[in-house]
Amino acid sequence: MLDSGELEANAPLPSERELMLSHDVSRITIRKAIEELEQEGYVYKIQGKGTFVKGDQKRQNLISITSCTEDVKRQGMTATRKVLFNCIIDADRKRQSRLQLIEGDKVFNMARIYYADGEPINHTTVYLPYKLFPGIEAYDFSQCSLYGVLEEDYGVKITRAERTLEAVLAYEDICRYLNVNAGVPLILFNCVTYGEIKGREYPIENFKCYYRSDRFKSVSYTHLRAHETGRNLVCRLLLEKKKKTYNTTK
Repeated sequence: MLDSGELEANAPLPSERELMLSHDVSRITIRKAIEELEQEGYVYKIQGKGTFVKGDQKRQNLISITSCTEDVKRQGMTATRKVLFNCIIDADRKRQSRLQLIEGDKVFNMARIYYADGEPINHTTVYLPYKLFPGIEAYDFSQCSLYGVLEEDYGVKITRAERTLEAVLAYEDICRYLNVNAGVPLILFNCVTYGEIKGREYPIENFKCYYRSDRFKSVSYTHLRAHETGRNLVCRLLLEKKKKTYNTTK
């Protein structure tokens, strides 16, 4: 299911016809995707009633985050990052809610573009509780891995993540950052990442990522690995598709 991150446990999937119309694919493709989802434990079927979403509590407890840059390198491509800005700002109400902060708390806010072989693949905006990571603005995150810094310098052990996934259309600034035309379909990920610090779990990160999908229309979210979080599993899927496309056109 393309939007599985937004469906609650035991929620019914849309009908085959609805999925065909909304994603512009054949009935055979829909059925194969649902079969794969069932095999991988994402959904279950009830005879005569339909297909339903399985609870993913166990999967979330198995999350292990790796760097998107590492995923790019594993695909045999050159990974680079560009920092658009980083600053310390007051946490707005949305960040207060998602990061368990209170009025007056600060967050580290950063936006970056990730590249694979010089081509922009995603635009990421991240917020971290500054009281947990004082001085983090001093790092050069065009060169440093964010998760590497959190783990090695701040003693964070990543534990789990809550994420949603949706299809959106490119607009203004995002078009410029990702080198796409207005209205091109993109994949939008929203995520809250949790980590353990000195034996206590905190929400350590809230991020929003826009991924290019104009060249990767046949990517199937049924192949999501249970141990990956949003940002990196989408990065891996797009890179795998991109690599296959390059190989077949050489």
